[in-house]
Order: sequence, then C-alpha cells, then structure tokens
Amino acid sequence: MQLTGIHHLTAISAKPRENLAFYTGLLGMRLVKKTVNQDDVSAYHLFYADGKANPGTDLTFFDFPAAPERRGTNSISATSLRVAGESSLGYWRDRLRKAGGPTFEVTEVDGRLTLPFEDKEGQRLVLVDDGGIGSASPWEKSTVPAEHQIRGLGPIVLNVHDLARTAMVLTGVMNMRHVRGYAAADAPAEVQVFAMGEGGPAAELHVIESRNSPMARQGAGGVHHVAFRTPDEAQYHAWTKRLSEIGIPNSGEIDRFYFRSLYFREPNGILFEIATDGPGFATDEPMATLGEKLALPPFLEPRRAAIEAGLKPIG
Repeated sequence: MQLTGIHHLTAISAKPRENLAFYTGLLGMRLVKKTVNQDDVSAYHLFYADGKANPGTDLTFFDFPAAPERRGTNSISATSLRVAGESSLGYWRDRLRKAGGPTFEVTEVDGRLTLPFEDKEGQRLVLVDDGGIGSASPWEKSTVPAEHQIRGLGPIVLNVHDLARTAMVLTGVMNMRHVRGYAAADAPAEVQVFAMGEGGPAAELHVIESRNSPMARQGAGGVHHVAFRTPDEAQYHAWTKRLSEIGIPNSGEIDRFYFRSLYFREPNGILFEIATDGPGFATDEPMATLGEKLALPPFLEPRRAAIEAGLKPIG
C-alpha cells in the first residue's frame, strides 16, 4: 500500500479576485474548477492545475477573509512548482521580476535548480527544475509558452517542532521512505527528505525541525493542508482502515465528488489528506470548458441560488 505522490495543496487567500489574476494571468495556470468550500459554502474553492487537470498538478485556494499568516513552526512553509530546465527558470526569473514582488535568485538546493518567489499575499512558492522527466499537459490558452509552463507540484516543505514524531508517522504509518538529508542556508537544521512511490520531485516531503521558532498561526498567504495521492478506491479504503486500527484520529471517508478524501493531523498538528486520483474534474464539466462557470457537486446543486447569492463575482 503506497502513496504515489503529492495530490494537491490547498492554501488560503483573502483576495480571490487578485488570486485568480496572479495564478492564471502571471503564472499561466489553468483554472480547472471554480467551486465552493464544501464545509463553508460562503467561500470559493479555486483549483489551478495543468491543461488536463491531472492529479498532482492542483494548487488550490480557500477564499477566507483571514488576517495574514504568522509564520513559524508546525506549518507548511513552502510549496514547490515544477518546471522543465534551467532555461525555464531564467524565463520565470525575468517574468516575475518584471511583474514586481519578492523574487530571488536561481540557486541549487538539494541538487536541483530552484527559484523562490512569493505571490501578492506572501504565499511562499518555489519553482523547481524537474529535468523535464515524465509527461506534461500544457494548456493551449495559457499566458506562458508551453515549454515554460508549470508542470505540477514539486516538493512540499514542512517546518515542525519535533521531527522524530513527524518522521514516525511518515515512515511507520504512511509508508514513506527517508531518503536523504541536506543543508539549506535558511534552515536551522538539516532538511530531511521523505519520498513516496517512485520518488522524485513530485513525490517528496522536505521536513525541517525548528524547535526555537514560534508556532505558526494559519492565515492568508499560508497553507491549509497538503494531500497525497492514492490510486484507487481499494487503497483509499485500506488507508481508512489502517489509520483507524492504529488509533490515529481522522475524518472518516468523505466524498468530495471530484475525489475521495481522508483527513488527519500528523503529530505536530499539520493537516494531511489522502485523496484518490479520480473521478476527476471533468466529471461534471467538459474538459474544454473546465473552470468557466461555478461548479457545484450534486449534493449542493439544490442550494445553487443561495450559494451564488453569497459569493462575490471574481471574473
């Protein structure tokens, strides 16, 4: 029973209109689903992905009118996005600098070229060269040339107070492998890398122990949770059984319509999700027109008029 990689990452935005403009306009990602937070239908849930909305490419945002995140430990501190090659990083360095906002230099980290930057709310992002390995699904309507488009999610960086407790769950419960450690200039301790499935940049967690940092407070510009891929329903049910048998408190199985979800917190309090690859975002919309209208799962459709009345237009 193996998780195969990062499924999606969900962050928080207090400015959904600006968020949409940044991720589709500047970053050239495709809005593949414009829907609502199923637990709070007053908030949008926006999904940005590649041209075919493949699992493992989704960067999503809850529209919460929250105060800015207070950075610190016991949080997800950086989200990587994969691109192909050094030339793509050069393209992005120039594009981001022209647009303004915090952008740094291309540097080698853990043997890969990277380019850190932030969105307009302080969301910490890193472009990572994945060497062009594996398939890609560019979006033909993107503002970014196909060869430089974001290919999917890369390594996710966690800061935790107690590394040993997190590592125990990653390896002993979630069947990840500790594959290496590396020094990073801005990290208080060696970064520990845990891999899933076949490994590689689309299937890694990078964990930093930060015992002397203040505790993070979740908010706008921060991350809400990270989700991991499970390929089918059978393994999804097996994960539910495994967590329950071990005694890890969890949400139980939740049908999100586009995928099935299972939530729990690792020992330092970071919210994890295990999600199925399917059914996918083309379940209720044609692939060609994903994200163009407000999509609601069938169990929310009877409430459409009231839900739409409570949402602000974002374009």
